[in-house]
Amino acid sequence: MPDELFREIARLVLYVVGLIAFAAFNAAYLSLLERKESAWFQLRRGPVEVGPFGLLQPVADGIKLLGKQLLVPRGTDVLLFKLAPVAVITPAIMCLVTIPFSETIGARDISLGVLMIYSFGAINVLATLLAGWASNNKYSRIATARVVAQNIAYEIPLLLIIIALVMVTHTFNLREIVQLQAGGFWHWNFFRFSASPLMPVAFLLYFICLLAETNRAPFDIVEAESELIAGAFTEYAGMSFGLFFIAEYVNVVVGSCIGTILFLGGWQCPFGLLPGLHWFLVKLYLFCFAVIWVRWTFPRTQFYGLLNLSWKVLIPLSLVHLVLTAVAIKLF
Repeated sequence: MPDELFREIARLVLYVVGLIAFAAFNAAYLSLLERKESAWFQLRRGPVEVGPFGLLQPVADGIKLLGKQLLVPRGTDVLLFKLAPVAVITPAIMCLVTIPFSETIGARDISLGVLMIYSFGAINVLATLLAGWASNNKYSRIATARVVAQNIAYEIPLLLIIIALVMVTHTFNLREIVQLQAGGFWHWNFFRFSASPLMPVAFLLYFICLLAETNRAPFDIVEAESELIAGAFTEYAGMSFGLFFIAEYVNVVVGSCIGTILFLGGWQCPFGLLPGLHWFLVKLYLFCFAVIWVRWTFPRTQFYGLLNLSWKVLIPLSLVHLVLTAVAIKLF
């Protein structure tokens, strides 16, 4: 029994260390991909000076952030101000614990994995709210009011889409959802028109909600540099700001993982052959590439336009999708 307990503890520790390294690597090199991608779209070169082809630029940026002083402005709530960056990054890492990257790679096979991810996702909003409130800065407080309204508006259609997919798959277990999509791309939920004729629409709605929930352009109202300096993060410096920066990219990775699992077959091969980790990573990074592509293609929307899009378009469409899914399940 002690040997089994020791092995289980060692396994969990190794997975936690591995997931933290995976999160840090993705945050570093997705930021490089973002800078390279924006340069391609704008006919520029992008980072090329630090390392071959600029590949060491994220390392230089990380060293710069670690060397900066951690400032706490006067008039702030010191405890909440210092706690907020940790509260932002922790749920993002915890969400990765539930992700099955392949049939054999996954920290925990949790039967209610979908619920766990969206429960931890709610903490991210609270942490951003704490960051803006504790900063005692008017721009930060405006940003926190915006982020709460934005996340409430976009969590509703997102959860309605998830409910419809759970109705189709009859499970909250992410591993089981992937296994149900084995046999080729025509078995992926994206193409399951017998379950709902609006599955591609549901995927598009999920993608839009992902952009809003992760505060990515054109829905980056929480930061909105042209209006609110740096929004909820205005008073943060050094690695405290770096944790918010890392959390944004980790949340993009988590959202892309969930989209890959729910709609694109997870680690399943598109042709029904040799499923594996490589297929999951290909789909994941194509998803991330699309998220970055959208940022450098569309301008930031206005705050009221953002809310109107959710309440007047996305929520009605997601309700229609839910009803059609229920009818299709009942009939077929």
